[in-house]
Amino acid sequence: MGNICIYYGEGHGKSTAAMGKALEAAANGGDVFIIQFLKGKNPILAEYMKKCEPEIKIFQFEKRDEKYEDLSATDKEEEKVNIRNAVGFARKVLITGECSLLILDEFLGVIDTGIVSVSEFTEILAKKAPEVNVILTGRNITEAVKGLADEIYMIKSEK
Repeated sequence: MGNICIYYGEGHGKSTAAMGKALEAAANGGDVFIIQFLKGKNPILAEYMKKCEPEIKIFQFEKRDEKYEDLSATDKEEEKVNIRNAVGFARKVLITGECSLLILDEFLGVIDTGIVSVSEFTEILAKKAPEVNVILTGRNITEAVKGLADEIYMIKSEK
């Protein structure tokens, strides 16, 4: 049965921890999909990650280079369409079980911004293929989202 794991907190290292799990899953014969949210395009990372294919694949749906939080209101509205497309792709991957590990990087922020509601995400998870493990990352977590997780790790900087 696939686990749902969350890495959250204000500190750096959430995506890095998820990436470590991606490498571990790939080393054990799994297929990993990583979908990034709210970070803008990162062509250098995307190009580097191609070296990890076919075991690890990264998907970036956003078109702007800037982080979502740095965009104008108009640009945010345009990026919301791309983010919703990424959510639709994540839904398909979860339902079909195309990978053994799906990392939704900064997805907690998608919930924070209201682009996806907790209830919509709960419905998506309810249709998840049982063998798919999911990792969510982000800064903030609500009690409702905590209730969806099997494991939760708070990442914080001490210095």
